Amino acid sequence: MLTEIQKRKIRNWSIFITIMALVIGGIYLLVSSIKTLPPTDIIGHIEQSPSSHILKEPMPIKMQKHMLEHSDGKGKPGVVINYNCNDYQCEEGLVNNLEGFAKKYDNVYVAPFKNMDAKIALTRYGKIEVLDSFDEQRIEQFIQNGY
Repeated sequence: MLTEIQKRKIRNWSIFITIMALVIGGIYLLVSSIKTLPPTDIIGHIEQSPSSHILKEPMPIKMQKHMLEHSDGKGKPGVVINYNCNDYQCEEGLVNNLEGFAKKYDNVYVAPFKNMDAKIALTRYGKIEVLDSFDEQRIEQFIQNGY
């Protein structure tokens, strides 16, 4: 038979475990609801450029920030077009169409972005535009408005 002290210890530990579970659950819900989008600032960037304007692997965030500052580490401010075809269904030819902008402009970069909360995100310093599908005119305007 349990003594009064043992019953209090069990009760106190039960309350503690319940409160901790609620706190941890609340933190998890808060963190999981935060949207993951590419950066639009240059704080914490690194002085390193990607190997190409068209990347098949995600561009590191610190490097993306550097490209927003100036493309290829010396040119005009860059535009980064990120896409997420892992979590979104991308229409056939989407990636090739996006890569066409990197071929057309010397300050545009195209790269996948894992776990991004958008299919397509266009970024330049201080600005982001999210697209649900390929829209050549909107992308062209976004790039041109950065000059």
